[in-house]
Amino acid sequence: MAQPVSVNDSSPVSLSYRVPRYRISLVREAGYPAPSRVITDSRSAATALRPLFDGLDREQFAVCCLDAKHAIIGVNIVSTGSLTITVVHPREAFKAAILMNACALIGAHNHPSGDATPSPEDRVLTTRFRDAGELLGIMLLDHLILGEEQVYSFADQGWPV
Repeated sequence: MAQPVSVNDSSPVSLSYRVPRYRISLVREAGYPAPSRVITDSRSAATALRPLFDGLDREQFAVCCLDAKHAIIGVNIVSTGSLTITVVHPREAFKAAILMNACALIGAHNHPSGDATPSPEDRVLTTRFRDAGELLGIMLLDHLILGEEQVYSFADQGWPV
């Protein structure tokens, strides 16, 4: 067992624990074509993000990270769940945004049922994301729910109360 180290002790220091050092990196993967690089509204965001969700039979949550001019830096799939739910925590979503040096982000997920109506959990998640974004200085511009042909935009609907 290692001896405790005292600041005032002049005896030799015995260290048996090595503190691990980590390097954090962001890995770029193959992208997909989008009609525009700049997001101007919920419609352009939905158009840019819809290819991520085409054909999925489970819920998936993604963040689209944007620079100061709302140009897309990149997209990160945060979570893939089941038919009716995916577990998402702001720490996982904002991790990608921090690594990409994002100024803003848009959260998006699909509803495999085709109905884009937000659940109570979707509303709570949006509020948590807005609060986390304010704290981190990375603005949540919108949270989109993509249905079969519908899109629900929290920003367009006045955000959750």
